[in-house]
Amino acid sequence: MRPIALVAVLGAVLLAAGCASRSPAPVDDRRPAPTPQPRLPVLQPVPPAAPGAAAPRTYIVKRGDTLYSIALEHGADYRELALWNKLEDPTRIRVGQALRVTAPEDRTAARVGTARAPREIEARPLGSVTPGSSSPGSAAPSQAAPESGMRTSPKALRLPYSEQNLALLSRAETRPELRTEIKPEAKPEPARPAVERDPEAIDFAWPARGKVMAAFSEPNSKGLDIAGQPGDPVLAAASGRVMYTGTGIRGYGKLIVIKHDNNFNSVYAHNREILVKEGQNVTRGQRIAELGDTDADTPKLHFEIRKSGKPVDPARYLPPS
Repeated sequence: MRPIALVAVLGAVLLAAGCASRSPAPVDDRRPAPTPQPRLPVLQPVPPAAPGAAAPRTYIVKRGDTLYSIALEHGADYRELALWNKLEDPTRIRVGQALRVTAPEDRTAARVGTARAPREIEARPLGSVTPGSSSPGSAAPSQAAPESGMRTSPKALRLPYSEQNLALLSRAETRPELRTEIKPEAKPEPARPAVERDPEAIDFAWPARGKVMAAFSEPNSKGLDIAGQPGDPVLAAASGRVMYTGTGIRGYGKLIVIKHDNNFNSVYAHNREILVKEGQNVTRGQRIAELGDTDADTPKLHFEIRKSGKPVDPARYLPPS
């Protein structure tokens, strides 16, 4: 190879090596920094509902249930249950059937008795009247008597000294009727513990006269058993509307259920005769049945008070016997 060509090749090789060893020029990125995006929470998958699970407002029919017993346990009228569930025959329900036990819409319950909402009590000193107003039938406030220097208390009587006056004073001091006998103060009896009162309670009365054979004790006894003779009167414990009469609930015999205010129901079981009809309005103390022994081993009245379908202790609502 010629020397000139060799020099040209070596020059080209050195030029290529120099270009390869050069570092790239720094790049100045003047674009605004990107705004950090918020991180979205990771949603956990919702587990599927268990098969056959009932909605909160439904009840699954079990063996032995009737529409009447379901209505009693939920504080509803069996006719309303039939209407809500579009049942043409209330006696035909099947095991496993889901029944709505509350109204499709939230409605304000109509008042069926005589309960009244508590009113605020105005505290006012005795004899005081608000300026510019007066209560009907109240007497006008008495005017304060003007003060005067005259005294109305008894005045001391001064007697001249003599033996006769001294003897009179001595006899007056020793008269027995003028002596005051101090008696020891009677100690107050300790207060008995009060039974807790339901603030929504209505005015209940005893439905029958007789000895209490069995007290409230769930789950064995959902009410009171009151002894009696066949034919004794059974009275409505409070004013209300007869919601059910019949023998459609096992273990209760001839039964009456009355609906009252504040979601209360009263139950009267084992009657000999029923004297009222469904839908009839009754008053507190009205005779509604005759005591009997239907579906019972002895004549008695089984009485229950239920609030929103749940049995409660009647002792909290009945007056002392």
